[in-house]
Amino acid sequence: MRLTEAVPSEGTVCVVGAGGKKSLLYTLARDLHEAVVTSTVRIPIFDGHVGRVVATEDPVTALADAQPDDWPLGLVREQDRKDRYRGYDVETVAELSEAADVPVLVKADGARGKLFKAPGDLEPMIPATTDAVCPMVSVQIVGQALSDLVVHRPESVVDITNMRIGGVITARHVAQVLTDPDGGLKNVPEDATVVPVLNMVDDDDLEATAREVAAEIYDQSDRVDRVVLTCLLDEDDPVVDVV
Repeated sequence: MRLTEAVPSEGTVCVVGAGGKKSLLYTLARDLHEAVVTSTVRIPIFDGHVGRVVATEDPVTALADAQPDDWPLGLVREQDRKDRYRGYDVETVAELSEAADVPVLVKADGARGKLFKAPGDLEPMIPATTDAVCPMVSVQIVGQALSDLVVHRPESVVDITNMRIGGVITARHVAQVLTDPDGGLKNVPEDATVVPVLNMVDDDDLEATAREVAAEIYDQSDRVDRVVLTCLLDEDDPVVDVV
């Protein structure tokens, strides 16, 4: 199954959480071809994953000027430092989305390379015009200890789950964070589709873990009608299952 058949790929799609956001965005962009990749936060240099990156304060004009070889098109505000671009505010991305007749794929928070996270006070940065949100996690976090070695903002995970720092993260804890209004559903528009993505499902044992997380998600939320299991390292067949 192609990723575009499993994950929302029309309108404005925001990806939040941890464990593969950038890989999800780049794989979607590659499969869609005519799509925009942008961000409301800092994003690592990604020129190698798109046809062209344009750094501009006026992304609407840059989109209108796109040439056939530019797709998928990366749009960012500026290069923040040697290895990062700076994204746009949510209002600018909303304007871009209204002007676009192609999907707009948005990195809407950061996780500093960790496997799991809960949002901080000022995140995620999700435009009001967003059509779908994909909260992400690496299923490899299940069974690990809650610490800043593998979790971004572990104190926020504590606030949602009531677990303790150093405690073992379970499938239920992961589902709690992904479905909580202060977790994976934070700042998600009421009419947006929510599709959790459980990534790094690299073997049968991890698939069993992912299915356990998915079952907990359904037990805790009525906003979710599908959960996507992925192994995004497998570029040819990244979708493990949709449950």
